[in-house]
Amino acid sequence: MNSTELGDLWDRVTGTQSAPDQWLVVATFALALVAVVPNPLWRLARNTITIAHEGGHGLVALLTGRQLSGIRLHSDTSGLTVSRGKPTGIGMILTAAAGYTAPSLLGLGGAWLLAGGRITLLLWVSTALLAVMLVMIRNVYGALTVILTGTVFLLVSWLASSNVQSAFAYTVVWFLLLGGVRPPFELQSKRRHGGAPDSDADQLARLTHAPAVLWLFLFHAVSLCSLSGGGRWLLGW
Repeated sequence: MNSTELGDLWDRVTGTQSAPDQWLVVATFALALVAVVPNPLWRLARNTITIAHEGGHGLVALLTGRQLSGIRLHSDTSGLTVSRGKPTGIGMILTAAAGYTAPSLLGLGGAWLLAGGRITLLLWVSTALLAVMLVMIRNVYGALTVILTGTVFLLVSWLASSNVQSAFAYTVVWFLLLGGVRPPFELQSKRRHGGAPDSDADQLARLTHAPAVLWLFLFHAVSLCSLSGGGRWLLGW
């Protein structure tokens, strides 16, 4: 690829695209909502939220100087991220807090990009993050899940028309914003019935001596505020 082709590719990735019609924004919201609310569809779609959840743990672990050992994604939509380093302190706290907040914050960042017309950039950044995450996956199911998701992003960014790219990008961001709201409620329900004794909230409680319910409140606050702010950006309000 010569310099001219590289320049054209750079312009394509970093350039802006026209905002879609309002009906399409609303339609993608409805499509994402359908993937989140009914339990049968949610059990399948939740795999994507798990990728974001465990990716959030892994990214923050690296950013705080911890050594990332690996990530596992399981068919029951659970996951596990293992990092090595000091077992206490701010790095461990931020790493533990990143999981439940990651989908919503990624959705908020995506909404910001879409509000600026950076549809192609969003697709390419998402593909790059999935490629980086794949390197750290340590089980077959997790690798297949990330490869499939990344392939979809790559094909849409390379081959799809601008309208299809817009519809796909808006659906993904709406899904992250809406899908980030449900897991904290699910965790709250499990804990109410005596389940999930080693959840992120409980780990954070042991690390900080602050009650787990306080960390649950944080997860709820981040997800709901991200949905509110991101939704306004997407709708152009």
